[in-house]
Amino acid sequence: MAAPLTHTLDSLTVGDEIATATYQLDRGNLVRYAGASGDFNAIHYRDDIAAEVGLPGVLAHGMLTMGLSVQPVVEWIGDPGRVRDYQVKFTRPVVVDPRTGATVTVAAKVGAVDVEAQTARVDLTVTYEDATVLGKAQVVLSFA
Repeated sequence: MAAPLTHTLDSLTVGDEIATATYQLDRGNLVRYAGASGDFNAIHYRDDIAAEVGLPGVLAHGMLTMGLSVQPVVEWIGDPGRVRDYQVKFTRPVVVDPRTGATVTVAAKVGAVDVEAQTARVDLTVTYEDATVLGKAQVVLSFA
Protein backbone atom coordinates (compact mmCIF):
# COMPACT_ATOMS: atom_id res chain seq x y z
CA MET A 1 0.00 0.00 0.00
CA ALA A 2 1.30 3.46 -0.92
CA ALA A 3 2.34 5.90 1.78
CA PRO A 4 0.07 8.88 2.46
CA LEU A 5 0.65 11.72 0.04
CA THR A 6 2.46 14.82 1.15
CA HIS A 7 1.45 16.60 -2.08
CA THR A 8 -1.79 16.50 -4.03
CA LEU A 9 -2.44 16.41 -7.76
CA ASP A 10 -4.72 19.45 -7.64
CA SER A 11 -1.91 21.53 -6.12
CA LEU A 12 0.29 21.02 -9.20
CA THR A 13 0.56 23.37 -12.15
CA VAL A 14 2.48 22.65 -15.33
CA GLY A 15 5.80 24.46 -15.09
CA ASP A 16 6.07 24.28 -11.28
CA GLU A 17 9.58 23.42 -10.13
CA ILE A 18 9.09 20.78 -7.46
CA ALA A 19 12.67 19.79 -6.65
CA THR A 20 16.32 20.51 -7.33
CA ALA A 21 19.54 18.81 -6.34
CA THR A 22 23.27 18.98 -6.91
CA TYR A 23 25.49 15.92 -6.69
CA GLN A 24 29.28 15.97 -6.46
CA LEU A 25 30.70 12.73 -7.83
CA ASP A 26 34.23 11.50 -7.28
CA ARG A 27 36.07 8.33 -8.24
CA GLY A 28 35.15 6.78 -4.89
CA ASN A 29 31.46 7.07 -5.81
CA LEU A 30 32.18 5.18 -9.03
CA VAL A 31 33.98 2.38 -7.19
CA ARG A 32 31.15 2.02 -4.67
CA TYR A 33 28.54 2.03 -7.46
CA ALA A 34 30.51 -0.59 -9.39
CA GLY A 35 30.52 -2.81 -6.32
CA ALA A 36 26.81 -2.35 -5.71
CA SER A 37 25.78 -2.81 -9.34
CA GLY A 38 28.34 -5.36 -10.47
CA ASP A 39 29.32 -3.09 -13.40
CA PHE A 40 33.11 -3.24 -13.34
CA ASN A 41 33.67 -1.96 -16.88
CA ALA A 42 37.14 -0.40 -16.75
CA ILE A 43 35.96 2.84 -18.41
CA HIS A 44 34.45 3.69 -15.03
CA TYR A 45 37.75 3.60 -13.12
CA ARG A 46 40.79 3.45 -15.43
CA ASP A 47 41.94 6.50 -17.37
CA ASP A 48 44.15 4.43 -19.68
CA ILE A 49 41.29 2.16 -20.76
CA ALA A 50 38.93 5.12 -21.22
CA ALA A 51 41.54 6.78 -23.45
CA GLU A 52 42.14 3.56 -25.42
CA VAL A 53 38.48 3.43 -26.44
CA GLY A 54 38.40 7.14 -27.35
CA LEU A 55 36.70 8.55 -24.27
CA PRO A 56 37.68 11.91 -22.77
CA GLY A 57 38.21 10.30 -19.36
CA VAL A 58 36.67 7.98 -16.80
CA LEU A 59 32.87 8.09 -17.05
CA ALA A 60 30.21 7.88 -14.38
CA HIS A 61 27.95 4.90 -14.89
CA GLY A 62 24.86 5.92 -16.85
CA MET A 63 22.61 4.13 -14.39
CA LEU A 64 24.26 5.96 -11.50
CA THR A 65 23.46 9.28 -13.17
CA MET A 66 19.92 8.08 -13.90
CA GLY A 67 19.40 6.91 -10.32
CA LEU A 68 20.70 10.11 -8.78
CA SER A 69 18.51 12.18 -11.09
CA VAL A 70 15.21 10.67 -9.97
CA GLN A 71 16.08 10.90 -6.26
CA PRO A 72 14.86 14.50 -5.70
CA VAL A 73 11.47 13.54 -7.16
CA VAL A 74 11.25 10.44 -4.95
CA GLU A 75 12.08 12.57 -1.92
CA TRP A 76 9.47 15.15 -2.94
CA ILE A 77 6.67 12.60 -3.44
CA GLY A 78 7.72 10.73 -0.28
CA ASP A 79 7.15 7.21 -1.60
CA PRO A 80 9.19 5.48 -4.35
CA GLY A 81 6.18 3.22 -4.98
CA ARG A 82 4.40 6.19 -6.53
CA VAL A 83 6.84 6.25 -9.45
CA ARG A 84 4.91 4.57 -12.27
CA ASP A 85 7.38 5.17 -15.09
CA TYR A 86 10.85 6.64 -15.48
CA GLN A 87 12.59 7.05 -18.80
CA VAL A 88 15.67 8.86 -20.02
CA LYS A 89 17.79 9.14 -23.10
CA PHE A 90 21.53 9.24 -22.42
CA THR A 91 22.82 12.23 -24.40
CA ARG A 92 26.26 13.04 -22.97
CA PRO A 93 28.65 11.26 -20.63
CA VAL A 94 29.65 12.57 -17.22
CA VAL A 95 33.45 12.62 -17.06
CA VAL A 96 34.72 12.26 -13.50
CA ASP A 97 38.05 14.03 -13.15
CA PRO A 98 40.49 12.24 -10.80
CA ARG A 99 41.07 15.44 -8.79
CA THR A 100 37.95 17.60 -9.11
CA GLY A 101 35.29 14.98 -9.77
CA ALA A 102 32.10 16.05 -11.52
CA THR A 103 29.06 18.07 -10.50
CA VAL A 104 25.65 16.95 -11.74
CA THR A 105 22.61 19.19 -11.24
CA VAL A 106 18.96 18.20 -11.42
CA ALA A 107 15.87 20.38 -11.76
CA ALA A 108 12.42 18.73 -11.69
CA LYS A 109 9.40 20.53 -13.15
CA VAL A 110 5.80 19.46 -13.64
CA GLY A 111 5.41 18.70 -17.34
CA ALA A 112 1.81 17.44 -17.42
CA VAL A 113 -1.07 16.68 -15.11
CA ASP A 114 -3.65 13.99 -15.96
CA VAL A 115 -6.60 14.37 -13.61
CA GLU A 116 -8.46 11.38 -15.05
CA ALA A 117 -5.50 9.01 -14.62
CA GLN A 118 -4.48 10.68 -11.33
CA THR A 119 -0.90 11.06 -12.55
CA ALA A 120 1.62 13.81 -13.13
CA ARG A 121 4.59 13.78 -15.45
CA VAL A 122 7.71 15.41 -14.05
CA ASP A 123 10.36 16.53 -16.52
CA LEU A 124 13.96 16.46 -15.36
CA THR A 125 16.74 18.72 -16.56
CA VAL A 126 20.01 17.00 -15.73
CA THR A 127 23.24 18.85 -16.48
CA TYR A 128 26.99 18.49 -16.16
CA GLU A 129 29.30 21.35 -17.18
CA ASP A 130 26.24 23.34 -18.30
CA ALA A 131 25.22 20.70 -20.85
CA THR A 132 22.30 18.28 -20.70
CA VAL A 133 23.34 14.70 -19.97
CA LEU A 134 19.90 13.05 -19.90
CA GLY A 135 17.40 13.93 -22.60
CA LYS A 136 13.67 13.32 -22.39
CA ALA A 137 14.09 12.49 -18.72
CA GLN A 138 10.55 12.00 -17.48
CA VAL A 139 9.03 10.54 -14.34
CA VAL A 140 5.35 9.63 -14.10
CA LEU A 141 3.95 9.78 -10.57
CA SER A 142 0.70 8.26 -9.34
CA PHE A 143 -1.57 10.27 -7.04
CA ALA A 144 -4.27 7.58 -6.86
